[in-house]
Amino acid sequence: MVLEYIFPVNWLEQRTRYAFIMGVVYTIVGVSISSLLFRRNPALVSVAFISLLMLPELYKIFDIEQQQVIDSPRFSLKTLFTNHWDVTKIYIFLFLGVLLTYSVATIVLPNYETNTLFRDQLDIRGYASSQGRHAIGNAILFTPSLFKELIQNNFNVLVACFLIAFLTGNGGIFIIVWNASVWGTIFGITAKNAAIATGVNPFSLFFMVMGIVSLHMMLEAMAYFLSAISASLLSKVFTNLRFNVFRLHQFRKVLAFTGIILLISLVFLVIGAFVETLVLDNAETYTNIIRLSLSV
Repeated sequence: MVLEYIFPVNWLEQRTRYAFIMGVVYTIVGVSISSLLFRRNPALVSVAFISLLMLPELYKIFDIEQQQVIDSPRFSLKTLFTNHWDVTKIYIFLFLGVLLTYSVATIVLPNYETNTLFRDQLDIRGYASSQGRHAIGNAILFTPSLFKELIQNNFNVLVACFLIAFLTGNGGIFIIVWNASVWGTIFGITAKNAAIATGVNPFSLFFMVMGIVSLHMMLEAMAYFLSAISASLLSKVFTNLRFNVFRLHQFRKVLAFTGIILLISLVFLVIGAFVETLVLDNAETYTNIIRLSLSV
């Protein structure tokens, strides 16, 4: 692909903040192309296009990551963090670029366009909104059944992300982009409709919503990022084993690294679900905004 040769191999890893701009640009390009080619329902196709645009850089990055693991003199949590923090930041900035672009587009575009461009994402809205709870007095509520439901749903996403990334190399980016598009669209339409009902600036409500949900959203997103990273590294290992590039001790080293990354992703998943349960049970402002948005 031409995009593979635009920048040096390690350019993005050294300048991770530019991944945000890349996420914004690729989202605009992906949505625009899909809306031209698939006018009736471009929502899911746009996610595929955005993911395809990101793949060349991700392939280069994981070649570097794999070599760093192999060259590490010994296994340690410090080495694990050092080796993979840059690629994790790239995922974070790409995710935020996609999410904010979908949110802004949902807020500023007319309803008939958002209903077409983001139809599949908006279909998730009813389910997401139904999970809200109301705060009662000053008591801190925690609903075990809601926590269990969130764990199950998020774990299913994590497994899908891992399997797709393992089978395709970097295909987990599709699940990550899909989640960013869903969250961005839902937060955007929630703020937009609540603003219509109250006369408040929609961007003020949007940033209020983001302030409330950002912690658990990023914890869940980190779980998916780490799952995709571990699966992509494993995929690289098995591909190279086919050509007898790895010795056995190198394989064990990469397997140990990726196993620890996957365990850390599960920890993020559980903590994220715990925090989200507390938010949905106790954030009265958030549930009021959701209620107002559904009244339009």
